[in-house]
Amino acid sequence: MLYGVQNRSVPGNAYTQILAEVSAFAESASDLAALQNFIVRIISQRLSWYHWTGFYMLDPENPEMLILGPFHGAPTEHVRIPVSQGICGAAVAQNDTVIVDDVNSDPRYLACSLETKSEIVVPIRAGGAVVGEIDIDSHNPAAFTPQDKEFLELCAVIVGGFIERTQTVSSDSK
Repeated sequence: MLYGVQNRSVPGNAYTQILAEVSAFAESASDLAALQNFIVRIISQRLSWYHWTGFYMLDPENPEMLILGPFHGAPTEHVRIPVSQGICGAAVAQNDTVIVDDVNSDPRYLACSLETKSEIVVPIRAGGAVVGEIDIDSHNPAAFTPQDKEFLELCAVIVGGFIERTQTVSSDSK
Protein backbone atom coordinates (compact mmCIF):
# COMPACT_ATOMS: atom_id res chain seq x y z
CA MET A 1 0.00 0.00 0.00
CA LEU A 2 1.21 3.51 -0.73
CA TYR A 3 1.99 5.38 2.48
CA GLY A 4 -1.05 7.48 3.39
CA VAL A 5 -2.94 6.55 0.21
CA GLN A 6 -5.88 4.17 0.37
CA ASN A 7 -8.42 3.07 -2.23
CA ARG A 8 -7.33 5.56 -4.91
CA SER A 9 -6.55 4.74 -8.51
CA VAL A 10 -3.09 5.77 -9.66
CA PRO A 11 -2.61 6.96 -13.26
CA GLY A 12 0.17 5.95 -15.66
CA ASN A 13 3.31 3.88 -15.14
CA ALA A 14 5.64 6.87 -14.57
CA TYR A 15 3.28 8.29 -11.98
CA THR A 16 2.85 4.88 -10.34
CA GLN A 17 6.61 4.38 -10.06
CA ILE A 18 7.20 7.86 -8.63
CA LEU A 19 4.38 7.43 -6.11
CA ALA A 20 5.79 4.07 -5.01
CA GLU A 21 9.23 5.60 -4.49
CA VAL A 22 7.85 8.66 -2.68
CA SER A 23 5.70 6.43 -0.47
CA ALA A 24 8.66 4.20 0.41
CA PHE A 25 10.85 7.23 1.16
CA ALA A 26 8.11 8.74 3.35
CA GLU A 27 8.18 5.69 5.59
CA SER A 28 11.77 6.39 6.64
CA ALA A 29 12.35 10.10 5.89
CA SER A 30 14.17 11.88 8.69
CA ASP A 31 12.01 14.99 8.44
CA LEU A 32 9.60 16.93 6.25
CA ALA A 33 12.34 18.81 4.38
CA ALA A 34 14.02 15.52 3.42
CA LEU A 35 10.73 14.20 2.02
CA GLN A 36 10.03 17.43 0.15
CA ASN A 37 13.55 17.51 -1.31
CA PHE A 38 13.16 13.90 -2.45
CA ILE A 39 9.85 14.71 -4.14
CA VAL A 40 11.07 17.81 -6.00
CA ARG A 41 14.18 15.95 -7.14
CA ILE A 42 12.40 12.83 -8.42
CA ILE A 43 9.67 14.83 -10.15
CA SER A 44 12.16 17.09 -11.91
CA GLN A 45 14.19 14.08 -13.04
CA ARG A 46 11.25 12.05 -14.35
CA LEU A 47 8.64 14.52 -15.64
CA SER A 48 10.27 16.75 -18.23
CA TRP A 49 7.32 19.13 -18.62
CA TYR A 50 7.47 20.07 -14.92
CA HIS A 51 9.93 22.96 -15.18
CA TRP A 52 9.63 24.29 -11.62
CA THR A 53 8.53 22.15 -8.70
CA GLY A 54 8.31 23.43 -5.17
CA PHE A 55 6.59 23.45 -1.84
CA TYR A 56 5.04 26.38 -0.05
CA MET A 57 4.03 25.81 3.56
CA LEU A 58 1.85 27.98 5.77
CA ASP A 59 3.92 29.97 8.23
CA PRO A 60 3.09 28.52 11.68
CA GLU A 61 3.50 31.99 13.20
CA ASN A 62 1.39 33.70 10.52
CA PRO A 63 -1.05 31.30 8.82
CA GLU A 64 -1.97 34.01 6.31
CA MET A 65 1.49 33.67 4.74
CA LEU A 66 3.00 30.92 2.59
CA ILE A 67 6.75 30.32 2.91
CA LEU A 68 8.83 28.77 0.13
CA GLY A 69 10.27 25.41 1.05
CA PRO A 70 12.33 22.99 -1.01
CA PHE A 71 12.12 23.53 -4.77
CA HIS A 72 13.80 22.56 -8.00
CA GLY A 73 14.07 25.01 -10.87
CA ALA A 74 15.01 28.63 -11.33
CA PRO A 75 15.23 30.73 -8.17
CA THR A 76 12.11 32.75 -7.40
CA GLU A 77 11.65 36.09 -5.70
CA HIS A 78 8.38 34.76 -4.26
CA VAL A 79 9.74 33.34 -1.03
CA ARG A 80 6.73 34.57 0.96
CA ILE A 81 3.24 34.80 -0.55
CA PRO A 82 0.16 36.10 1.29
CA VAL A 83 -2.68 33.58 1.03
CA SER A 84 -4.76 36.42 -0.41
CA GLN A 85 -2.52 36.64 -3.49
CA GLY A 86 -1.61 34.60 -6.52
CA ILE A 87 -2.57 31.17 -7.72
CA CYS A 88 -0.82 29.71 -4.67
CA GLY A 89 -3.01 31.82 -2.40
CA ALA A 90 -6.11 30.82 -4.37
CA ALA A 91 -5.42 27.11 -3.82
CA VAL A 92 -5.21 27.67 -0.06
CA ALA A 93 -8.26 29.95 0.04
CA GLN A 94 -10.34 27.50 -2.04
CA ASN A 95 -8.89 24.43 -0.30
CA ASP A 96 -8.74 22.88 -3.76
CA THR A 97 -6.36 22.21 -6.62
CA VAL A 98 -6.03 25.10 -9.05
CA ILE A 99 -4.95 24.50 -12.65
CA VAL A 100 -4.21 27.45 -14.91
CA ASP A 101 -3.69 26.53 -18.57
CA ASP A 102 -2.47 30.02 -19.53
CA VAL A 103 -0.92 32.01 -16.69
CA ASN A 104 -0.75 35.15 -18.82
CA SER A 105 -4.56 35.25 -19.00
CA ASP A 106 -5.06 34.80 -15.24
CA PRO A 107 -4.89 38.04 -13.23
CA ARG A 108 -4.00 36.07 -10.08
CA TYR A 109 -0.68 34.92 -11.54
CA LEU A 110 2.41 36.27 -9.76
CA ALA A 111 5.00 36.30 -12.55
CA CYS A 112 8.13 34.36 -11.70
CA SER A 113 9.45 33.52 -15.14
CA LEU A 114 8.62 34.74 -18.61
CA GLU A 115 8.92 31.12 -19.72
CA THR A 116 6.10 29.85 -17.49
CA LYS A 117 2.93 29.17 -19.46
CA SER A 118 0.85 27.00 -17.11
CA GLU A 119 0.68 26.16 -13.42
CA ILE A 120 -0.92 23.68 -11.06
CA VAL A 121 -1.12 24.17 -7.29
CA VAL A 122 -2.26 21.32 -5.04
CA PRO A 123 -3.09 21.84 -1.35
CA ILE A 124 -1.47 19.64 1.28
CA ARG A 125 -3.80 18.79 4.15
CA ALA A 126 -2.95 17.48 7.60
CA GLY A 127 -5.24 17.25 10.58
CA GLY A 128 -8.15 18.21 8.34
CA ALA A 129 -6.64 21.58 7.40
CA VAL A 130 -4.51 22.98 4.58
CA VAL A 131 -0.91 23.25 5.79
CA GLY A 132 0.87 23.91 2.51
CA GLU A 133 0.92 23.11 -1.17
CA ILE A 134 2.81 21.65 -4.08
CA ASP A 135 3.34 24.20 -6.87
CA ILE A 136 4.36 23.18 -10.40
CA ASP A 137 5.10 25.50 -13.33
CA SER A 138 5.51 24.43 -16.94
CA HIS A 139 6.90 26.22 -19.97
CA ASN A 140 4.16 24.48 -21.98
CA PRO A 141 0.64 25.92 -22.20
CA ALA A 142 -2.11 23.66 -20.82
CA ALA A 143 0.55 21.21 -19.60
CA PHE A 144 -1.43 19.63 -16.79
CA THR A 145 -3.90 16.82 -17.42
CA PRO A 146 -6.36 15.14 -15.07
CA GLN A 147 -3.65 12.48 -14.59
CA ASP A 148 -1.17 15.14 -13.42
CA LYS A 149 -3.80 16.47 -11.02
CA GLU A 150 -4.48 13.03 -9.57
CA PHE A 151 -0.77 12.23 -9.32
CA LEU A 152 0.05 15.47 -7.51
CA GLU A 153 -2.96 15.13 -5.22
CA LEU A 154 -1.68 11.69 -4.23
CA CYS A 155 1.78 13.18 -3.57
CA ALA A 156 0.04 15.75 -1.35
CA VAL A 157 -1.76 12.94 0.53
CA ILE A 158 1.59 11.26 1.19
CA VAL A 159 3.12 14.51 2.46
CA GLY A 160 0.05 15.26 4.58
CA GLY A 161 0.17 11.77 6.06
CA PHE A 162 3.85 12.23 6.87
CA ILE A 163 3.10 15.53 8.61
CA GLU A 164 0.29 13.95 10.63
CA ARG A 165 2.57 11.11 11.66
CA THR A 166 5.57 13.21 12.61
CA GLN A 167 4.39 16.63 13.69
CA THR A 168 1.62 18.22 15.68
CA VAL A 169 -0.64 20.31 13.48
CA SER A 170 -2.60 22.95 15.35
CA SER A 171 -6.35 22.77 14.92
CA ASP A 172 -6.51 26.42 13.92
CA SER A 173 -4.22 26.06 10.88
CA LYS A 174 -5.82 26.90 7.56
